[in-house]
Amino acid sequence: MKALLLTRYGGPETARISEIPAPMPGAGDLLIRVQAAGLNPVDFKTRAGMLRPVLRFDLPVVMGNELAGIVEAVGAEVRDFAPGDRVFARVPKGTMGAFAELAAVPAQVAAKLPDSIDFEAAAGIPLAGLTALQALRDELALQPGNRVFIPGGAGGVGTFAIQIAKWLGAQVTTTASPRGRELVERLGADHVIDYTSQRFEDHVRDMDGAFDLIGGDTLSRTFGVVKPGGTVVSIAGMPEPVTARKDLDRGGMLAALFWLASFRLRAQARRHGVRYRYLFMHASGRELAELGALAAAGTLKPVIDRVFPFAQVGDAFAYLERGHAKGKVVVRMGAPA
Repeated sequence: MKALLLTRYGGPETARISEIPAPMPGAGDLLIRVQAAGLNPVDFKTRAGMLRPVLRFDLPVVMGNELAGIVEAVGAEVRDFAPGDRVFARVPKGTMGAFAELAAVPAQVAAKLPDSIDFEAAAGIPLAGLTALQALRDELALQPGNRVFIPGGAGGVGTFAIQIAKWLGAQVTTTASPRGRELVERLGADHVIDYTSQRFEDHVRDMDGAFDLIGGDTLSRTFGVVKPGGTVVSIAGMPEPVTARKDLDRGGMLAALFWLASFRLRAQARRHGVRYRYLFMHASGRELAELGALAAAGTLKPVIDRVFPFAQVGDAFAYLERGHAKGKVVVRMGAPA
């Protein structure tokens, strides 16, 4: 079968489409014929070797972290899926494998795909959708009437975060460029700050929580717009000790490394009286089924910026790395649905 194979860490030349043997599903796995796969910043960060302190792969390895497709076969212990089922999944972060004609995926990280959702839209849901759901519902515990700040609302995770926050009953303030303003307002954002001409801290204050998607200076400034006692969750800052224990099921040396690496950010958060939490989302078929139901009901609308054929996956990476995508970038693995 054809697959995008990472042979070594580095630039675009280190990942190429190759012919490799099809995977063998285990007893608890689904063998999925992939129709579409989502592309995310974690993919080019993995290719560059930026995640080696956290995730180590035995190279060569098939890349890709989320997919949608059709079940070809099920393992002996699988009871809830059958060949022919339309499914989508966030592939376990320790294995990858979505950018391939066939993928073997544990059944517990997959969910059946509602008939009303096409494969390309579905492929953009798992990673960004689960990240937003876990950040907003589990970590920030948003309640109706809460005020949440989501910088970077027009990106892949941001477009899901705005919609999920509104579903949870929160009032959403976000940042966007003039080009992204119409999109985030259409998704439900209550207040939009033009980051190209305004500093958000001049207009935003007393938020109950924040979900940072940008990192860097934006994250540092975000601490000051959240109420004392609130929480800032980030997916773009520096991992902290809870990340090692709760998200990666590790402790000891990695927790100590994250303690040192995040010391400055945690100190900034303490000065403002808020809590800092870095989230490394976990795969969940149950939560993915929730997102699928929301999408089928029209409550959650996946925003797809561009779809590239698999033969042009290198162009898809380059497009995403330029940082201007509004919504998700998806790679079509099979024929158009």
